[in-house]
Amino acid sequence: MQRPSLRPANPRFGSGPTAKRPGWSLAALDGATLGRSHRAGPAKAKLRAVIDRSKALLAMPEDYRLGIVPASDTGAFECAMWSLLGARPVDVVSFESFGAGWLTDAVKQLKLQDLRSFEADYGKLPDLGAVDPAHDVVFCWNGTTSGVAVPDGDWIADAREGLTLCDATSAAFAMDLPWSKLDVVTWSWQKVLGGEAQHGMIALSPRAVARLESYAPPWPLPKIFRLTKGKKLIEGIFAGETINTPSMLAVEDALDGLTWAEGLGLEGLIGRSRANLAAVEAWVAKTPWVDFLASDPATRSQTSICLKIVDPAIAGRPEAEQQAFIKALCKKLEEEGVAFDIAGYRDAPPGLRLWGGATVETADLEALFPWLDWAFAATRQPLAA
Repeated sequence: MQRPSLRPANPRFGSGPTAKRPGWSLAALDGATLGRSHRAGPAKAKLRAVIDRSKALLAMPEDYRLGIVPASDTGAFECAMWSLLGARPVDVVSFESFGAGWLTDAVKQLKLQDLRSFEADYGKLPDLGAVDPAHDVVFCWNGTTSGVAVPDGDWIADAREGLTLCDATSAAFAMDLPWSKLDVVTWSWQKVLGGEAQHGMIALSPRAVARLESYAPPWPLPKIFRLTKGKKLIEGIFAGETINTPSMLAVEDALDGLTWAEGLGLEGLIGRSRANLAAVEAWVAKTPWVDFLASDPATRSQTSICLKIVDPAIAGRPEAEQQAFIKALCKKLEEEGVAFDIAGYRDAPPGLRLWGGATVETADLEALFPWLDWAFAATRQPLAA
């Protein structure tokens, strides 16, 4: 196969940290309050702006609290689990590696006794209709490592008694989130808006706040997980007074990403992501060697787009050999400077993963597809000989 000539303008298709917004440069960070205390007025105002502007862009209900917490989405979701679970029976939905991690934490770390798990293999969703509205439920909206997303919130009861804890790290700003169905939502800056890693965001409904102020979990809580003091919510966390010292450089970058996103609006961000998925779908439809890992088109993620190789010469080989093939294919692409970090997640089945969030230009994906075909053919040829 002939080597393509047109290259993606930006070869960064990895799923986190993701590509920066179009046109980004270090000059975007010139206004950072470096060398200042994060408790100083100007720095605190920037932290508060990240909260207020994120809440507005996401059309979050006014009575929801939104705060910045340490350790990216992982820290935010652990904070929610350790602070809120144990008051009711818990249903954990797991269909990829991060959901599996939350299930492990619930069973082995929190040692929750009254727990049910709803699990599915990579590429599928479990039966969401079996979740009990009297129970708390823990789930990922989008499976970052499986390319499967929850299609909607219809399975969540409006009159539920339990809380819904939703890990939305690769869904926020790219998918419609039905806030009335969600009591806790977490995400990080390093996904759809292309921000820097370190910080997590946690949104709490009034029902979640009521749980925090009426329930004390039986296990010790690390300082960075404590959202209450004397059974009252620590309001400062939701006003820019972070639990630990934030990077003001990362904060400035988050503000820059929000400025770009506000120019598009939430629907514009979602539309860009949907256009990226549509481009991949069109390529997959005419490409015999590849298919989506998500078996149901209705559940395909438009951000973490996971693909599997279906060519019999590769798909029929042992998993270790398939992984070696993917590694060799991705090495060719990286050496050519046309795609970085697109191998599937380490715990996922062998395959490719293309980020389709709003910071990725559809034209760059379209320029990548011929290179994927070229790299596949070049890597397969020695095996078929």
